[in-house]
Amino acid sequence: MAIETQTLTIGGMSIDLVRKSIKNLHLAVYPPDGRVRIAAPWHVSDDAVRLAVATRVAWINRQKRKFLAQARQTERRFVSGETHYFLGRGYRLVLLRNANSYRIKLTSGNRLELRTPAEADQTSCERALGRWYRKQLRQRAEVSTSKWANRIGIDCPAVGIKRMRTKWGTCNPAGQRIWLNLELAKKPPHCIDYIVLHELLHFQHRTHGEAFVETISCLMPNWRSIRAELNSLPLGHETWAFKL
Repeated sequence: MAIETQTLTIGGMSIDLVRKSIKNLHLAVYPPDGRVRIAAPWHVSDDAVRLAVATRVAWINRQKRKFLAQARQTERRFVSGETHYFLGRGYRLVLLRNANSYRIKLTSGNRLELRTPAEADQTSCERALGRWYRKQLRQRAEVSTSKWANRIGIDCPAVGIKRMRTKWGTCNPAGQRIWLNLELAKKPPHCIDYIVLHELLHFQHRTHGEAFVETISCLMPNWRSIRAELNSLPLGHETWAFKL
């Protein structure tokens, strides 16, 4: 059966309900603002879903408070001296308005040099850095994708990069493509590697069941610690969010 989605209001909370072919009901709370999502088998009634939420209200509220307290990066104004992150490291921005086009490179002393036309504004600088992030992430992700696809014995899919509000990554096995959150360009390389492997394994395992966990544990024994690290890192100012 196809997946069906709807929104329920339970105890004043808005709940995203997803019905699909699974065995058990799964409840999750997502950053940055504590969005609540339930995946339920087709045979579970709305009343049973409401009961499941009612019995977990205290836990849901704890998760919401945790996400609201999570560190967030301040807004970047694209002025020299502020910090921008790339592959898990902070770089001091050096803004040079002396170029005919936008050029970005990393220099000694953990500096990120951004050359711009004299008339460039904050929005233009932000877009230029976004394009650079996208290019860098794609290059690294394609290498990782080729490596892991070969390890697990599948055809290497294409890699797409986009902003995502609720996930670090997603996949489309039918379309032979995985999608990665642009924010991953700011995170450590092993986090990118983990997300790539996670998405590729969904080409073989639709859910996060025992087979999925057994396979990823074999290929990447420390995946849980990497996931915890990734989900604990500061959220972007735009609050493009994350959890798996």
